[in-house]
Amino acid sequence: MSRKKIKRFEELETFPNFFRYFNIGKGGGWAREFFGDDKPVTLELCCGKGDFTLGMARIFPNRNLLAIDRKGDRIWSGASRAIDQGLSNTAFLQTDIELLGDLLDEGQVEEIWVTFPDPLPKRKQAKHRILGPAFLQIYKKLLLPGGLIHLKTDSDDFIDSTLEVLQKEKVDIRLVKKDIYAETMSDPLLDIKTDFEKKHLAIGRKIHYLVFSFKH
Repeated sequence: MSRKKIKRFEELETFPNFFRYFNIGKGGGWAREFFGDDKPVTLELCCGKGDFTLGMARIFPNRNLLAIDRKGDRIWSGASRAIDQGLSNTAFLQTDIELLGDLLDEGQVEEIWVTFPDPLPKRKQAKHRILGPAFLQIYKKLLLPGGLIHLKTDSDDFIDSTLEVLQKEKVDIRLVKKDIYAETMSDPLLDIKTDFEKKHLAIGRKIHYLVFSFKH
């Protein structure tokens, strides 16, 4: 491991907005304590460097935002910038998504954003995709009734395979857009572009957008 990474890991341990799954116990009390209220949280899964969460924090200063990734060196970037920018409504959690059902309470989440996840294109990887059936059961438990799940991806295969999965689930598909920048959309959140997205747009990749909720 490089000295740079070691230094970042050491710094992360001192950040008040950073949490590890094995240090917080079960349930969502830790999140309520951090945010100082009982408002539900908005999640960004596979947050990477946290670009999207930081963009949301600036647009919605009264929302409680929780960015999640399994890689601490990625989280360091977002968590440090949130501190530098005084974004006190933003927390970062290092964990595998499979554990989320134990780390938050039922109905504690109002919205989930999945921004450019690894598409895991091989057939044998299908059960590990972040919008596969097992993961959807976790999200259904955590979301408030009517809570939305948003997906942004540059992968044709990923959005198509996700739609195939959703056809077998009890969901309401609210919106599907292939190539969202081919037309003007009024949602300011869609104007937030991560570094990953900018790189793909620069080489001509199309960005797809899907929104759905669970039926109760």
